[in-house]
Amino acid sequence: MLALRLMRGARPAVQLRRLLVALASAGTGFLLLCALGHAMSHPGDPSGALLRLAWCLTPLAATVHLSLAVARTDPGTRPRPGLAAIGLGPARLMAVSATTTALSCTLGSLLALLFFLHLRGDLTGMPFDGAAADFLAADAPLPWPAALTLLGLVPAIASATVGYVLRPRDDRPAAAKRQARAYGRFGAYGRTAARETFGSYGRFRAHRPPGGRAAGVAPDPARARTPQARAGEGTPAAPPAEVSQTEDLGGEALPTPREAPKGLPWGIAVLAAGLAVEAYANRQGTAPAAPLPGGLAGTPSVLIGWLLTAVGLAVAGPGLTHLCGRLLQSTHPGALRLLAGRVLMSEAARIGRPLGIVCAVTSGVYAMATLYDPTGPDVGPLTTLGLLLVTSCTIATLLTAAVEAKHARSDTTAALLRLGAPATMLRSAAALRAGALLALFGPLTLVVAELAALPLTS
Repeated sequence: MLALRLMRGARPAVQLRRLLVALASAGTGFLLLCALGHAMSHPGDPSGALLRLAWCLTPLAATVHLSLAVARTDPGTRPRPGLAAIGLGPARLMAVSATTTALSCTLGSLLALLFFLHLRGDLTGMPFDGAAADFLAADAPLPWPAALTLLGLVPAIASATVGYVLRPRDDRPAAAKRQARAYGRFGAYGRTAARETFGSYGRFRAHRPPGGRAAGVAPDPARARTPQARAGEGTPAAPPAEVSQTEDLGGEALPTPREAPKGLPWGIAVLAAGLAVEAYANRQGTAPAAPLPGGLAGTPSVLIGWLLTAVGLAVAGPGLTHLCGRLLQSTHPGALRLLAGRVLMSEAARIGRPLGIVCAVTSGVYAMATLYDPTGPDVGPLTTLGLLLVTSCTIATLLTAAVEAKHARSDTTAALLRLGAPATMLRSAAALRAGALLALFGPLTLVVAELAALPLTS
């Protein structure tokens, strides 16, 4: 009931994002049901049915990724002061997020089932003059256990992924965790080899932290000052030095650059491995063995190479975004480039991975468009639906991550506006960030697409 109330009371933008999740779930569920219909209409071709079901994993992964991005930007399940007092702690909010995701995906699965039954003619007769009867097995009864199992995959996987990613965890740095574990009994600093009794801490204040003061006792400010500092109390303060343009805009208000993501070397290594596998498949010159969507064909090595290339781009995306922000701040940056670079470095982990996935999908679509032969077989409706679904989900995930990043830096934006930064400067910084990302990821996508299409064109 709480999840339903939060869904009903959300803003229109939030409802639109949930509607996108439901539509993506409906498209993925319909593709899964079509794979079931093909298996029913072609009982003597189990490998073909298994291959169609395997191609549904890509839309399924794109839908789950979109569901996770929407759940992270949901303001109704964001921790707020006072919610823990009424029983809405981090674990409860995580459960609400998972339930909301499951409801949205279940709605999409029901829509897919109704549309599938309508095309089969089970509701109002056979539409489109029976054009869809071949791959939907309209002449055979629908196995409801198999259909419901396939339709339950998207809600189950999406809600489980949201619950796992949004689970409560300690986000403190490792040094803070070690310091918290370093405090002994009764708040004393450090650990002892032997166990202490209750009175050992109170007797003579024997256990003291470094500095000679018992734990919990605040230092005396008057004693902490040096004689030189006490002697210069009456001296007037020196005039402030001339500040730069960045300090006028509030250098302390700029986003703090985070540590560079660790996945850039691994992503580059996986990307290079994928391109190497594709080049090896090109050198072998084996006959095509695995059909691809759109009437194409390729060897299993080509498929593995494409998969490794996509994974490498997704893993390397945060590191490349962080590197792009660092390059913006090089060679004596002004306030505009410094602001744009700091924002990119702070948001690298949030928008880098969706951006890498968009590059992987774009390179795949570009390679398929390059390889498509107009004289060959036409691209079927299911292939078109799958391509549109994957492309739309990845773009929507990137836009949702951008909205999440905008909400995350709202305090920084408000601080800069209070300090007198013009609104045009913030818009110029946003345009500069977009241009820098396009200048880095655009040529990279084209190069990867050309190398990915090379094994099938030669």
